[in-house]
Amino acid sequence: MAIDPEARMPRVDYPPLRIVRFSGLALTTGVQTHTVEGVPVYVYSPAKTVADRFKYRNKIGMDVALEALRDCFRRRKATADEIWIAAQACRMTNVMRPYLEATV
Repeated sequence: MAIDPEARMPRVDYPPLRIVRFSGLALTTGVQTHTVEGVPVYVYSPAKTVADRFKYRNKIGMDVALEALRDCFRRRKATADEIWIAAQACRMTNVMRPYLEATV
């Protein structure tokens, strides 16, 4: 779950969550609104999710990030341009550039 740097930390016992603090473009880029049972729910786009996986590649593994990129292209969930914009927002362009060039 991503929260603003100045927001208070939520107290949730279940489900187990890993809370990260994003600011600026990393927090606001790629936010989509879905309505679930009449309640608006904010979810990141597939392109932003791929960029976030590259951002946390040392914690979740590079293989997870690469599989997310491949799966995003295979299922046509996002274009290379959308992923590039998300990579810029997350400051991951230098990390993601070789993988985007090889995949596209």
